[in-house]
Amino acid sequence: MKIVILGTAYPFRGGLATFNERLARQFLQEGHQVEVWTFTLQYPSFLFPGKTQYSTEKQPAGLIIKRCLNSCNPFNWWKVGRALRQAAPDLLICCYWMAFFAPAYGLACRLARRNRHTRCIALVHNMFPHEKNVLDRFFAPYFVKSQDAFVALSDSVVQQIHSLTPAPAAFSPHPIYDHYGERMSKQEACQALGLDPSRKYLLFFGLVRAYKGLDLLLDAMALLPEKPYLLVAGEFYEDEEKYRNQIQRLQLTDFVILRNEFIPDADLRKYFGAADLVVQPYKSATQSGVTQVAFHFEKPMLVTNVGGLGEIVHHGCMGYAVQPDPASIAEALRDYFENNRQSDFVDYLRNEKSKYDWDKMTAQFYLLMDRL
Repeated sequence: MKIVILGTAYPFRGGLATFNERLARQFLQEGHQVEVWTFTLQYPSFLFPGKTQYSTEKQPAGLIIKRCLNSCNPFNWWKVGRALRQAAPDLLICCYWMAFFAPAYGLACRLARRNRHTRCIALVHNMFPHEKNVLDRFFAPYFVKSQDAFVALSDSVVQQIHSLTPAPAAFSPHPIYDHYGERMSKQEACQALGLDPSRKYLLFFGLVRAYKGLDLLLDAMALLPEKPYLLVAGEFYEDEEKYRNQIQRLQLTDFVILRNEFIPDADLRKYFGAADLVVQPYKSATQSGVTQVAFHFEKPMLVTNVGGLGEIVHHGCMGYAVQPDPASIAEALRDYFENNRQSDFVDYLRNEKSKYDWDKMTAQFYLLMDRL
């Protein structure tokens, strides 16, 4: 098939860009003609909470990435839509994660479908955002009506989609990020990061936002008589000082290491290599790419049982899926370290990994294409 993936990609950074590029590679590997059409302007600078939207990595080799879509310019949406209609891909995959992009995506896809050939299947990370806003009520339905079918990364998102449309929607779990290099030993990783390898480390990885529950994790650590060390690796998208004050109030200053910076792809293996347990104490969620990175590096996980996280992390087998409260998190941490669960959890992880290969996701697109 001729496939266009419409969504974020290089030169923009982040997990969604990485996802789209990896998906494009899978379709290429399966013999299709693939292009990624990304943004000229993704977010206006005043709406972006981080330091920069742009990657410091090299451009991905072997991918055709076209910068064409301006998220804020309606005249551009018409232009891109007409270009898609003329290009006439068999499959247009629109990568959706927040209502801000719904007008641009919705108009472009409507125009593309006028060629009566292109089928639009949305890849939905979040139908409704973690931090709700007034745009969701109007923009999400507008986007949904521009699509023929949907692939969602958690069953909870499938249910959200079906609250808006009866169109076909398939659940396909987030595949494993398998392009971050080989695992590093804990000794090697700690040496690279300037850490003491004799210590036990929890890893809280990714952008720090309120819904991700770092405050719950800090409260949980305060309940433990024998404290592991916590490595927070990711850029803060809210007030860092709030967390520093909490760390000081809970007398955790000696046990928490803050790396307030966006972690480039090349360094992920260091942070996951140093970790004994990856912790995602989210207050709300759909799914998380961090879970799939942990799968790749065969690291046990502690997640909270919200959204689709508990669908992936099997409680007591490869980690913990607990309630989003400090006492539940603390009890799981205590059990993990006191009872030396790491070896058994890693064995289970290795057996589970094949369930999350990328060809499982592309298969869902083929099945939906057959139904349209």
